[in-house]
Amino acid sequence: MDTKHAPAAPSLYYPESDGRPMAESDPHRDAMVALIHCLRCWFAHLAKVYVTGNLFLYYEEGDLSAVVAPDVMVVKGADSHARTTYKLWEEGRIPCVVIEVTSRRTKAEDLRLKLGIYRDVLKVQEYWLFDPTGTLLRPRLKGYDLIQNEYREIAIQEGRGLSRELGLLLVEEGELLRLVDPATGKALLTPMEAEAARIDAELRAAAAEQARAAAEQARAAAEQARAAAEQAQAAAEARAQAEGKARARAEAELERLRRLLGER
Repeated sequence: MDTKHAPAAPSLYYPESDGRPMAESDPHRDAMVALIHCLRCWFAHLAKVYVTGNLFLYYEEGDLSAVVAPDVMVVKGADSHARTTYKLWEEGRIPCVVIEVTSRRTKAEDLRLKLGIYRDVLKVQEYWLFDPTGTLLRPRLKGYDLIQNEYREIAIQEGRGLSRELGLLLVEEGELLRLVDPATGKALLTPMEAEAARIDAELRAAAAEQARAAAEQARAAAEQARAAAEQAQAAAEARAQAEGKARARAEAELERLRRLLGER
């Protein structure tokens, strides 16, 4: 059979969604969105760190069932541009950190199937699980570090654990998993907090500008008052000089008339 001019086989389509909702509940979605936002801000200065979440990661070319969708994943060495799917054989970089925000629907999958894929297939260095409602996991925060192809639990003390891959502390706070800079002790801002901080900064800048303008107006008014006072003083001095000269002339004229009368 002559295959010289045979048409190329159609490329396999890798779906971008399974039709299921992104999150099971508000706490699940809010925690996931906050983590993605904070991590993107944390790594924004690095062009080769990709942060995403709820994105299909295909890890075997040609096998549509070889797919997982981490709630949050961080890939070092990958460009940070937007993607519709993440194909491991094209990217050549595995996630270094995966965070799953556990829900009632995903609990079993997170603890068994996904854990096995992240540990045995993808070799994800750190795997974290967080239960925003506090009803599914004990403790609510679990962390695993890949050591010699096995996951060792990361120490969690008082609801906080250290991620060496992220360089951040993961801290339980209500229904959120906070990311804290261990160098400063400050938590990274969530989207709502970042927006509130932006508005506050704009209001402070506007107030400072108004204060500067008011100070400038006061300075200009003081300058005008000083100039008016100087003008008034100069006018008074000029009047005094003119009056002095007039008196001197009058006195001289009077003296001249007195002498003239005396001569007569």
